[in-house]
Amino acid sequence: MRVTKKGFGLAAAALSLMLAVTACGGAGEDDDAGGGAAGAPGRTAGFDGTTIKLGVLTPLSGTVAVIGQPLTAGNEVFFEALNAKGGIAGKYKVELVQEDTQYKTDVAVQTYNKIKSDVVAFTQVLGTAPTLAVLPQLRADKILAAPASLDALWVREDNLLPVGGPYQVQAINAIDYYLTDGGGSTDSVICTMIQDDVYGEAGQQGIDFAAEKYGFEVANTQRFKVGTENYAGQIGALAGARCEMVFLVATPSDAAKIWGTAAQARYAPQWFGQSPSYTGALAQSAIAPYMQQSVLIVAEGTEWGDESVPGMKAMVDDLAKYAPDEKPDYYFAFGYNQARAMTAVLEKAVENGDLSRDGILKASTELGTVSFEGLTGDYRYGPAAERNPPRASTIFKVDPAKPFGLAKVKYLLESDAAREFEFKKADL
Repeated sequence: MRVTKKGFGLAAAALSLMLAVTACGGAGEDDDAGGGAAGAPGRTAGFDGTTIKLGVLTPLSGTVAVIGQPLTAGNEVFFEALNAKGGIAGKYKVELVQEDTQYKTDVAVQTYNKIKSDVVAFTQVLGTAPTLAVLPQLRADKILAAPASLDALWVREDNLLPVGGPYQVQAINAIDYYLTDGGGSTDSVICTMIQDDVYGEAGQQGIDFAAEKYGFEVANTQRFKVGTENYAGQIGALAGARCEMVFLVATPSDAAKIWGTAAQARYAPQWFGQSPSYTGALAQSAIAPYMQQSVLIVAEGTEWGDESVPGMKAMVDDLAKYAPDEKPDYYFAFGYNQARAMTAVLEKAVENGDLSRDGILKASTELGTVSFEGLTGDYRYGPAAERNPPRASTIFKVDPAKPFGLAKVKYLLESDAAREFEFKKADL
């Protein structure tokens, strides 16, 4: 049975984006929650006794669709493969109910309300701002959702099921790499350029934390609105401040213009791009030579096809079988990982005999450590107050010869400073 979709179908995204965050899920050896004696789950919202429906709120149109389309394809392919094996617990098929948020908070809320009564949970809500927009309703409705973003705020949220190392951890590990292996020092002029919203501030928070831990000052911060057309002013300000290292928080369309403007200005600091700043199309673009010289990407996982990482082969095989026209993409990998984490929750809920909203939330607190087999760090779940996300990041360089244009430089770097970062609940 193929995963069915409401609204938009599986897109063969021509643009590929970073990080191979993927793979395996399931409760680990430390999962001591009970189970086994419960009966079959009863019918409930989003479950008719045979099929489990999951919501997907993602930008399938607009500039951020270069992330939303391949990421949603990762959701789809994982569940296609799972359904071929019988589905959740080998007996319940999964169906995805998709809606296009256009990466707008008001649309995200509208589409959430449109389908919330039709699903047991949301296996994807893409974007920091859209997730924050629907979070109060998730709390009120007692629904679990998996955010397709990496803000540290998600870690302590009972109604969210995050995967991967948070953006703040990426920023901290980028600084650690720059100061240890990247040619920088605490005397270097370190700056930031961030999207002027909660997503941008997440990266800035990580840099500020690193500045305190490593003993340097952030010399200059430039902010910008999504969709800005002319970045000459910001690039001029960074160059004027003699920034030697710049940490960029952007999405791909803005990042392309930013790096293009810097190349035209012959300004070449060491850039580090937070994971969503990159898409594979950039490695084949006119600015690829500049990026090869001056840009590193901080993300997770490994290069596409790297079978030294156990989880890679299964994902690549599933892609070839269920979406052969889909290009290698680290956003695909993120969506694939999300589906694995949600599957672990649903398996536990079925074991408990309860696929209701309360039952799914309860199941999410009973997971132990979920392994993603090296494609991202393992995530210790359990009650939100006790969760411990991965603290590792991979540093990539741009290499047009590689799938989605990235080659690993430092695999799963886990700095002492990243281990010390503490997570707080969102204050809404």
